[in-house]
Amino acid sequence: MSDRLTAPHPLLETRTLGRWRIHAIQAGGQQLDGGAMFGVVPKTLWERRLAADDKNRIPLGMRCLLIEHDDGLILLDTGLGNKETPKFHDIYGVDNAGGEGRTALEDGLQAAGFSPADVSLVINTHLHFDHAGGNTWRNPGGEVLSAFPNARFLVQAGERAYAERANERTAASYFPANWAPIMSAGRYEFLEGPGEVVPGISVRLTPGHTPYHQSVVLRSGGETACFLGDVVPTSHHLPLPWIMGYDVEPLVTLESKRALLADALREDWLLIFEHDAAVGFGRVALDGKGYRLAE
Repeated sequence: MSDRLTAPHPLLETRTLGRWRIHAIQAGGQQLDGGAMFGVVPKTLWERRLAADDKNRIPLGMRCLLIEHDDGLILLDTGLGNKETPKFHDIYGVDNAGGEGRTALEDGLQAAGFSPADVSLVINTHLHFDHAGGNTWRNPGGEVLSAFPNARFLVQAGERAYAERANERTAASYFPANWAPIMSAGRYEFLEGPGEVVPGISVRLTPGHTPYHQSVVLRSGGETACFLGDVVPTSHHLPLPWIMGYDVEPLVTLESKRALLADALREDWLLIFEHDAAVGFGRVALDGKGYRLAE
């Protein structure tokens, strides 16, 4: 596998994984509170890695992954979408505008040589607004429609149930407009646990951030990559105790990370960081202080 970018683009990093080309598309940026992003880790430690602004916010990405698979184009997560208000964008420090009223995700697809209509499968790690918001879009007439009209969508059945019974703590992350139109059209399929969903692509349960969060493992030509989702949102979250305050079950996240990173180290996986503003791909190393990004 080449770790060199093969098609540099402001929105795009393209690599090969076995027989496949994979495209990491930066679907926009966010700025979230650093304390919330690093949980119990003191600011004196995390700020050595990521400097905060005057509102204590740190820069984050919303990276999605497009896979040129033998069975068609597969997209992992979809960013925020275009449905939220300017006030919402201001609160979360969102910058994801694209051309023609769409978002940076659609611009990234175009840069890779494709359109939303070309996508045949969308896999959501979970249904939070910054991972599933781009499942749908608001057209100029105000209708909310599937952003990928020819795709089927996959998510864990437990995640759907958890999203649809959101409580006072979780309701701010789950917006039905991001999935309801697709469900109404019968284009969502609900998974019951881990397993292969198409040849070479499997989902792995990595709960903690949400109880039914999943990561996606890609295997082709003897090479393996893992799209992490929010179990390890940035390369700065590789140390086991560096867990987001947003996670509903942080001690479960700890065990999900422990098992996943052990596999990634042993089998030399390429890791794909969804929320890292600067680092899209990396491998894990282990030293006396714990897990870190390999040089």
